[in-house]
Amino acid sequence: MRFRPSPEARGLRRFTTPRTPRPEQCELCGAPLADQNHRHLVDTEKRALACACGPCAQLLDRSGGGPRGGRFRAVPGRCLSDPGHLIDDTAWEQLRIPVGVAFFFRNSALDRLVALYPSPAGATESELDPSSWQTVLAGTRLAELMEPDVEALLLRRQSGRSECFLVPIDVCYELVGRMRLHWQGFDGGAEARADLDAYFTHLRDRARDVQGSGRP
Repeated sequence: MRFRPSPEARGLRRFTTPRTPRPEQCELCGAPLADQNHRHLVDTEKRALACACGPCAQLLDRSGGGPRGGRFRAVPGRCLSDPGHLIDDTAWEQLRIPVGVAFFFRNSALDRLVALYPSPAGATESELDPSSWQTVLAGTRLAELMEPDVEALLLRRQSGRSECFLVPIDVCYELVGRMRLHWQGFDGGAEARADLDAYFTHLRDRARDVQGSGRP
């Protein structure tokens, strides 16, 4: 098993450096982005996120009628939780991830699932054999709902209990960026842990329960 900084982090400096007062721009046409909640597109060739204005997102999103064979996919907004998922300590330990947070998504260009976790270096990829994390994914129906490239399964393990969410991929990288900014010492430090708690509190408030919502 090897751990390495993930290539998925390319183009994600917006989440790993302090915000500046200058207005953001569409990274495709240069138009100003007045809305902080603007759209993101995944560049599946460069394995990066791009801030996009509404017209560019609609024009280039191949999943929403954009150019066939295009490399961009728009990041959706849905957020689901699965309170009934089953992940015990043994299954989590099989992942051999040194922190209590990990996320998984399917990379269509590589045609495989990618497992990552936050670290002081950013998003770090865990190069595990698929059998090691298959047990974890089998414990929730959210795994079968996950859209390639643009959605991720986000898990947190803490004090013998775990949480499982299906989230937009940019949510995961925002979390990675926040952890990198606040990380201190070997285990992240009190500030990073407090920010992590606050982030998951917000996520719980935002997420819909997949058990009671039917197939989204």
